[in-house]
Amino acid sequence: MTGPIPLVDLAAQHAAVADEVAAGWAAVLAKTAFVGGPQVTAFEGEYAAFAGVEHCIGLGNGTDALELALRALSIGTGDECIVPANTFIATAEAVARTGATPVLVDCDLDTALIDVDAAAAAVTTRTRAVLPVDLYGQVAPIEKLRAVLPTNVAIVEDAAQSQGATRNGQTAGSFGDIAATSFYPGKNLGAYGDAGAVTTSRADLAERVRLLGAHGSPRKYEHPVLGFNSRLDTLQAVVLSAKLRRLAGWNAARRVAADRYTALLSDVDGVTTPVVAAGNVPVWHLYVIRVADRDAVLGKLHAEGIGAGIHYPTPVHLTGAFADLGLGAGAFPASERLGTEILSLPLFPEITEAQQERVVSVLSEAVR
Repeated sequence: MTGPIPLVDLAAQHAAVADEVAAGWAAVLAKTAFVGGPQVTAFEGEYAAFAGVEHCIGLGNGTDALELALRALSIGTGDECIVPANTFIATAEAVARTGATPVLVDCDLDTALIDVDAAAAAVTTRTRAVLPVDLYGQVAPIEKLRAVLPTNVAIVEDAAQSQGATRNGQTAGSFGDIAATSFYPGKNLGAYGDAGAVTTSRADLAERVRLLGAHGSPRKYEHPVLGFNSRLDTLQAVVLSAKLRRLAGWNAARRVAADRYTALLSDVDGVTTPVVAAGNVPVWHLYVIRVADRDAVLGKLHAEGIGAGIHYPTPVHLTGAFADLGLGAGAFPASERLGTEILSLPLFPEITEAQQERVVSVLSEAVR
């Protein structure tokens, strides 16, 4: 096996659903129901059942989903929301967009998930919510958070990377008061463009999110509240329904590939493989190892055609966007250390054993 190996192979995934998507799109085009068509309602019901919740509201993207989940809880200016420093910036960005203040906390060095004790210690009288992130396809320890948080602090699960993952038998997207997910193309369940959703079993929050996403309008030309324009496109709903029917199988294939990587890397010095928290069954959105001299190793992998990546090199507090929080280097040691060591290896449902063996062979040479 000598050809390039991508980080993710979306073309292979498309081939599995191409005919079904083409037929579905043809039906949408024939009816011209491009916004709010019956395919959207169908997908929302399917995904709610998949996540084990009562309600799913399709939205324009995952960041909107986080923001509208927060706004449904009436979070805004003067409030604080606790966010892990080790996450994609959208988690903190959504908080800031409501006018609330993101209060960052460190992560657990082994699992890269939010540090429960740090989150509990960060609670103040202004704290309205905690946003645990199901990072890399592994559910955060949300039940442990609930046990240590005041009852008036909401939990908003960032489930953007965990479609189908479980923790103690419960499915991602069903934890806390409300959850947000992303259907960005590279996710385990990815659209052919941007898309996202909110999931919850609280009817009041579901109604509020749907209202906010449709210009604050329960009926045409009635606008009791100021809202947004964030709705799931009908064509994307067709894609997502087709992929959702295959997601369990794809996630199972990811687990096989992750187990294979862990076995192949067990004797490779200089590589730390991912740690799965007790009770978790991840969906391996990413297979993230840790290595010293990460940037040099990444360069060697790229030189050999191995499409490795970094998720995420800069903790939120060290980005220019959140410099006004006044948190410099050293504020969150675990997140900062991970930022210099983490390396995502190619992983997708269709990856072959030969491809993984080549990745490990090149990696073994690179870390020597």
